[in-house]
Amino acid sequence: MLGTGGSDSNSPRRKFLTRLAGVSAIGVAPMAAASPSSPGPSLLPSYARTLDYRSLKQSSFDRTGGNSDRWPIDVGATQEVFQSAGPGVISHIWFTIASPSTNHLKEIVVRMYWDGNSKPSVEVPVGDFFGLNLGQYMVYQSAFLNCSPVKAMNCYFAMPFKKSARITVTNEGAQPVGSFYSNIDYKLVPSLPDDANYFHAQYRQATPNTAVTFAEGSKELNPNGERNYVYAEARGRGHLMGVTLGVLQNSEHWMGEGDDMIFVDEEKSPAIVGTGSEDYFCGAWDFGGRDGSVPFAHLYNGAPFIVNPEHTGGRYCLYRWHADNPVTFKKYLRHTMEHGHADDRADNFYSVCYWYQSEPYTDFPALPPVADRVPIMKMS
Repeated sequence: MLGTGGSDSNSPRRKFLTRLAGVSAIGVAPMAAASPSSPGPSLLPSYARTLDYRSLKQSSFDRTGGNSDRWPIDVGATQEVFQSAGPGVISHIWFTIASPSTNHLKEIVVRMYWDGNSKPSVEVPVGDFFGLNLGQYMVYQSAFLNCSPVKAMNCYFAMPFKKSARITVTNEGAQPVGSFYSNIDYKLVPSLPDDANYFHAQYRQATPNTAVTFAEGSKELNPNGERNYVYAEARGRGHLMGVTLGVLQNSEHWMGEGDDMIFVDEEKSPAIVGTGSEDYFCGAWDFGGRDGSVPFAHLYNGAPFIVNPEHTGGRYCLYRWHADNPVTFKKYLRHTMEHGHADDRADNFYSVCYWYQSEPYTDFPALPPVADRVPIMKMS
């Protein structure tokens, strides 16, 4: 959106494409294609037909038969919460945690390994993975992630694996985790399609972003996005599913105006350029501005957490899913966004990018130390 402070009703409105958020019918043939005397699959939802898989769950249930259905995790310890041979598909992950540490959502790290790889294709602090990017719980609903009352975190991304899957959680905090509860639903299948892709999630942060300073009177331009915040970078073939982002403001005024720039196969110029931070997350006009911001949580987009907007110390949690049109890449992806117009702001960003890829990709940047992951203002 135009303007550097709060939303300005007198500013000219920039045109942008509003994406339709909805669930499309997939694989439904015209009614005329099915014979009235022998109803075909086009007349039935998949759950009303014979399903050829074995439904299973791995959980933290008490192996003695008692009611201590949780894992304690000591300082520095790693707990394996899932392990299975394939082929199979993880369909749902539910976690809830009881810990004396107020920062446990940033301290506990989730890692996922596909097909025997020694390096993870998912490496994310547990809160960030579920869209709680500022280390605070909030109740919200979206197509793939949600947080239910009280402190129940859910993920519905499908996670195929051909040979094996393994999920661990590691307590990198300074206090033991008293209770880590887990339920992971999955199915074992006779085989997976040849084009089944592996799920990935990459954590990034900038604390703070480095603001670009422009000479007085000069144009603030950013044609190539070289100093943008990077959500993720990957090589191979796959498709981008979306991001979650937490923002902690280090100064006054609107933290947005950051155009999304997605580099696809070409590393020097973006294939996709948007019109502003709130536009990318499918909101508008600074989400309502300093005095009128309204939190929202929709199927594919949301800003479910907005506190003290456009002030120093202001906080936002945002998400955007590309399920209507996953961004495909054949050899390279770099998903970026400006931090302020032409990267002129120095706010703290904490993000997770989610995508699928034909081969397990594990070349991730090193995870920041746990103390650096806890949101703290960095006022200049």
